[in-house]
This record gives sequence, C-alpha cells and structure tokens, in this order.
Amino acid sequence: MHELTLARSLIELVDDYATQQGARQVRRIHVRLGQLSAMTRALYFCFGSASRGTSCEGALLDIEEVPLTVNCSTCKAVKAPSGRYNFRCPDCGMPTPEVVTGREMQLTAIELGPLSSSETAPAAALSGDQRGEPDANAAL
Repeated sequence: MHELTLARSLIELVDDYATQQGARQVRRIHVRLGQLSAMTRALYFCFGSASRGTSCEGALLDIEEVPLTVNCSTCKAVKAPSGRYNFRCPDCGMPTPEVVTGREMQLTAIELGPLSSSETAPAAALSGDQRGEPDANAAL
C-alpha cells in the first residue's frame, strides 16, 4: 500500500520535528498534494491508523489539493486541461506535455500542541521559513 507508506513517512517526519521542538502533541498538519498524485482520499483514510501511538495521534490533517495546469507552447499560456489525464490544450487541441502544477507533495506547516517543558507559550502555525527543518518545499 503506497498510501500507507506515504502516511507513515509524513507522520515520522512530523513526529521527529515535534520531538525536536519539545512538543508532546501535534494539533494540525498542513500538506499540499497535486491533483495528479491521486492520494488525497487515501491519505485521509490511512492517517488515523498510521498516527496511532505518535505525537500526531488526534491531529487534524489539512490537505490543499493543487489543480493540474499545463503549459501550451502553441498558445504560449498556462492552461487547465479538460481532464486529469488529457494532456492537450483545451483551446487549440495541441499536445501539452509540460506540467506546471499538479504533481506537488509538500508538507507546508505544522501546528504544535503543548510543549513538554513547563513553558506556557501558545501553539503556533509554523511555516517553512519559521520552523527550519523540515523544509516547506521538501517532497514527502
């Protein structure tokens, strides 16, 4: 099951980061998945069982699905094809093999819960430039 492996990899990455930051719990995980990955439903399905016993257990998984767009060299424009596997320009009908968006698999933010120490700082959404590793543009 490729989707279970992906869910476990995501959870391991987030769990390691939470441990490094001294957090006992992860509240929310933000991910960007391209439409071509076809993993959105499967990742939602596997996330609960894969996160059991980790700091991610009970966390919300927030997936932003990135639409498929292709570059038409004939029209010299970026277009949304008429279907997921139709790589032809919807206007001129020419082949458009250059995918611009739709293949993404990115961990974009992690919201941590309470810290392990006695600190009382509120949990914050950590974007890529604020949290250091893992890189926000790193592929899962």
